[in-house]
Amino acid sequence: MHDRTLTRRHLLAMLGAGAGAAALASCSLPTAGAGSDAGGAGSSALRPDMKQAALGEIPSQYRGRTNILFWAPWTGHLFDVIAEAFTMFNDSQTDIYAAIESVGGYADLHTQFTAALQAKAVPDMVCFPELQWLQFYFAGALAPLDPYFTDEWNLDIYLQSYVGEGRAGDETYVVPFARSTPIFYYNKTAFTELGLPVDTTYTWSQLRELGPEIASLTSSGQPVRTFAYSAADGWYASSWLWAFGGAWTDGFDVMPDEGPVRDLMGFARDWVHVDGHAYQAQAPHTDFQTGLVTAVHGSTASMRGLTEAVDFELGAAFMPGEVDQPPLVPTGGSGFSLVRTDSKERQDATAELMKFLGTPQMSGWYHVRSGYVPVVEAARDEPEVRELHATDPNFTVAIEQLANAQTVAPALWFQAGVQALEKSFASLTGDGVEVQPTIDALRVELEDVLEDNRDDLEALGVS
Repeated sequence: MHDRTLTRRHLLAMLGAGAGAAALASCSLPTAGAGSDAGGAGSSALRPDMKQAALGEIPSQYRGRTNILFWAPWTGHLFDVIAEAFTMFNDSQTDIYAAIESVGGYADLHTQFTAALQAKAVPDMVCFPELQWLQFYFAGALAPLDPYFTDEWNLDIYLQSYVGEGRAGDETYVVPFARSTPIFYYNKTAFTELGLPVDTTYTWSQLRELGPEIASLTSSGQPVRTFAYSAADGWYASSWLWAFGGAWTDGFDVMPDEGPVRDLMGFARDWVHVDGHAYQAQAPHTDFQTGLVTAVHGSTASMRGLTEAVDFELGAAFMPGEVDQPPLVPTGGSGFSLVRTDSKERQDATAELMKFLGTPQMSGWYHVRSGYVPVVEAARDEPEVRELHATDPNFTVAIEQLANAQTVAPALWFQAGVQALEKSFASLTGDGVEVQPTIDALRVELEDVLEDNRDDLEALGVS
């Protein structure tokens, strides 16, 4: 077992919970309840031993209310935006004060929330990326949201491509909020000056062929390169392999066809270490902003920040294809989960916060300021959203690509699987290691992830 993440067994052992029975179902998304220890049907949403984690100082105008706490996995601009939304909620009523604290990124939240469960001092609301909430669901840390649904606030209001990723059995444990897909960003000014195609879809081979033309440009006295990888590209790797016609896993079968994997890894390695027109950057978006490279990929959530940061015209396109064009792209981002605590009053208050952030007005407001997709269907009709899409078609590209979004392979529902991909491609694009040994090592790691979590995955319908 690799020590980069915690399996259900480790979580249950650490938290003193017993294993629960689970029903089986035949589908690729969470569909089966996990018994009483997971907070499923028939179990209490409360845990008397789980107290609220310490709050910071409460502003005087909000004192005397029910206090709830959210640990946010964002920093910088994205944290500032969600913090402003919390202030709007706090000012919209007089009964609840919603405190928000940044804990860093998603991996930091995973670590800190695990420690909080051990210490039995937890926040009231969390949000984990994609399906990484499942480990905490099986550990009995999350409460179902269905009792709070109304005619105005329920799963029907959200983009349906994200709803299934928040359900287990007949219950809902996550509602969409900061959801995204990967997207391809390019320097439209540079592409236009060179006479390269813009406002189109690309293939990876096409971009590779553009390398010599792009290298005719210079930045800080150096030839400009075409594309920047990073050492943490595990999320994007699903789209890469789908573009090359492959799959990371088929059920519990890892890399059922090595051919597309070999083609993809060889392409990435050679683009960097043979052509020299791609490279592994420490901070790809920084290099993109300063003109060292003409293209990067990023989350749709990067849209607002990049738009405001660059001094050239920003281009946005679907993720590049190859054998499949356009390729599927992985769903990304996170949604809100309700933590099982000792207080129904705080749980009720947390649900009110979720309802507020799930209105069309707030979903549209958040989309415009963050770049995350408007997860509430009706948000697209908000005047502010309509105006944005009329004036900046890049935001529309992100919405249109949602039709190609798909849940990642089950091995990537866990941090260890994603980190295994990151390590593999970092060694290829950074160190130029050979492809076949990389495939062999990755296979072992992904098989370990699946085996470590076999019971849970089988309970969720994976076979």
